[in-house]
Amino acid sequence: MSTRRARVERTTNETKVSVEIDLDGTGRAEISTGVGFYDHMLNQIARHGGFDLTVQTVGDLEIDAHHTMEDTAIALGTAFAEALGDKAGIVRYGSATVPMDEVLVRAAVDLSGRAYVVHDEPPLAPYIGPVYPTSMTRHIFESFGLAAKVTLHVDVLRAARPGGNPDAHHVVEAQFKALSRALREAVAIDPRSGGAVPSTKGAL
Repeated sequence: MSTRRARVERTTNETKVSVEIDLDGTGRAEISTGVGFYDHMLNQIARHGGFDLTVQTVGDLEIDAHHTMEDTAIALGTAFAEALGDKAGIVRYGSATVPMDEVLVRAAVDLSGRAYVVHDEPPLAPYIGPVYPTSMTRHIFESFGLAAKVTLHVDVLRAARPGGNPDAHHVVEAQFKALSRALREAVAIDPRSGGAVPSTKGAL
């Protein structure tokens, strides 16, 4: 099996992003985006995905965090797709249901080459920490999914105890953990595949 690594740099008038990923890593992460909670979420991708991940982003945080998180997600998705290569021998599909205290989240992915993102979460407090808008979680998944060319579904099955208000930190973190676990399963090498691309088309 060839080394499944990639490095991507993305530079715009708004951000400068560098991403390195090794799909067959150990969960090692070096993350710096200037958005603390986003760094925490990208660390979840590495740890629970089993990927070695380095992310360095400098963005226009004096405006807001939108461009920084969006462009980082695009670069991460691009690197993920490049590291997958022709996808020969992979499992292709992955799913995970992850609890985090009172929260329960389900994620499912298909590394199909067809970008499609479905995301369902309840209304949350507008911010986690000083600069992470909770409205960005969906956009991060969309940006990653489109760049990585994956079909991605993330659903919050339970967000709070009956009669309680959702804890935004728990709800968003459980989503990233579930996505990470689903990706880990999908990129794994299937020992029964004989190295074939997992599609009747012969290509993904």
